Amino acid sequence: MRPHAQSRISGKIHPRRPGGPAARPAGVIHDNTRHTSHFTVIGNHLAQHRELSGLAIGLGVHIQSLKAGSLVDIRTLAGRFPEGQARIAAALRELEVHGYLRRPRERTPSGRMVTRTISCNQPGRPMLLVVCQDRATAEWAARPVRFGPPQWPLLTLRPLVAGPHNMPVLTDPADVRKDLALATLSAITQAANPDIGVILKAMTNVLRDTPAVLANPIVELIAQGLGTYPASETWRKLVAVDLSFYKSPLSEELRDEGRAEGEARRAAEDVLDVLAERGIAVPEAVRERVVGCGDPDTLRRWLRRAVTAPSADSEDVTW
Repeated sequence: MRPHAQSRISGKIHPRRPGGPAARPAGVIHDNTRHTSHFTVIGNHLAQHRELSGLAIGLGVHIQSLKAGSLVDIRTLAGRFPEGQARIAAALRELEVHGYLRRPRERTPSGRMVTRTISCNQPGRPMLLVVCQDRATAEWAARPVRFGPPQWPLLTLRPLVAGPHNMPVLTDPADVRKDLALATLSAITQAANPDIGVILKAMTNVLRDTPAVLANPIVELIAQGLGTYPASETWRKLVAVDLSFYKSPLSEELRDEGRAEGEARRAAEDVLDVLAERGIAVPEAVRERVVGCGDPDTLRRWLRRAVTAPSADSEDVTW
């Protein structure tokens, strides 16, 4: 048999060329089976989150897979996972920052403060918050509002209502410092509480050590939230004294008012001092009017009159 040349090898099966039957993709290969029971739907926005740590993602997935009422405090999670309480606490804070967890503090009927853990499987959903300062209004506002005909309801709105009956009374600065947002709501909803002065004082004690970028909006929000309640004036005075170094609009307004009041008081004293130096008796009605005047222009005019007026109650002198 005569020798002959080997036939050309087809490019599709060439051992040195890619793309043959033995070629495999470089990434992950999924071997999936459809779940029909014992599964939880987890969003890729959590499972593939670009800013959360791997531990935070894992804890978020674990918490979402649990039944309602399961314990998810730091101690329980540290007993389940090997990372330790410090790392687990940090991961939970990550989940809070990104909206996957909320941990509001509430007061139980017995008066004890507890922390609730709320897991959100899709952060960023809109929520209606209603803030009330009396229980009757709060309970009315908490009723669900249904849209659409009775036989075909289209939407049910359930607002989150904060009122004096479900907001804690925070008088200890240590409790305020734990949750400034809750403390702000508490201060506003407890406007009619007899202890509102102590509540507001605890707020200013904490805000004094809080960065201005966070403290200033809280100062303004509480001022607006207290409305026409007497507590509003208490808050203004506390802000003027305890937070005198802040530059929020309310603080600046209060300091301007304080400066104007101080100037008016000194001007009124000047009027009375001039009259006293000249030996002129000042009737009580005139004294009260001078002291009660807050207009700088009027006080300057009265000061000039005090230099030449023959008496404080002369007919040709109008105070």
